[in-house]
Amino acid sequence: MIAVLISANSEWRAVLDLLDPTSCLKSPFGEYFHTRVNNQPVLFFQGGWGKVSAAASTQYVIDNFNPDMLINLGTCGGLRGQAKVGDILLVTETAYYDIHERMGDPEEAIRFYSAKLDIGEPPYPIPVRLAPLASADEDIDPQKVEMLIRKFGVVAADWESGAIAWVAKRNGMKCTILRGVTDVVSSVGGEIYDDGAVGFDERAKMIMKTLVDSLPGWIH
Repeated sequence: MIAVLISANSEWRAVLDLLDPTSCLKSPFGEYFHTRVNNQPVLFFQGGWGKVSAAASTQYVIDNFNPDMLINLGTCGGLRGQAKVGDILLVTETAYYDIHERMGDPEEAIRFYSAKLDIGEPPYPIPVRLAPLASADEDIDPQKVEMLIRKFGVVAADWESGAIAWVAKRNGMKCTILRGVTDVVSSVGGEIYDDGAVGFDERAKMIMKTLVDSLPGWIH
């Protein structure tokens, strides 16, 4: 059985609109439902936004459903000059950039919470960019854009991928993370930050449709 983890509320609503499950069950983190893709049993699970929900819900799914592998589908913010809206990232490695160790080696702490992912072999079902992804409990701060590019070598960042990848790694669980770029942030601001949730919701629908439509290929 494959577990598909969905984080943000907008992403989950898009999945429900696309797949229209007959019923959803409840967990401590949100909703979930069972379906089949390529005649393979698949669990769609709403894990919630942010690193706390992402880590806890990933462990919950592993403990309670015993999947053979995890797939995380979601969105991310791109860094100006490194990514563009609509890019689909097949994540190769994750790292947290909101770790501030002041009584030891901060680089050691960052390395501890980093995780490498097995991305398999091409060809892939849809065009993707192989890229590392940084995570933090915040939308991308324009003042941190240059640091993210220089220090972490990433093209985008999100809230949950780091936690999901790390928990999967600690459990010896195969994990695939696919994230689509909804917006781009530069050192002077984010292109949809002033739009509130409305701008993000519309772009999230576009990204999630691409990812859900491609899921049979990834499972195959």
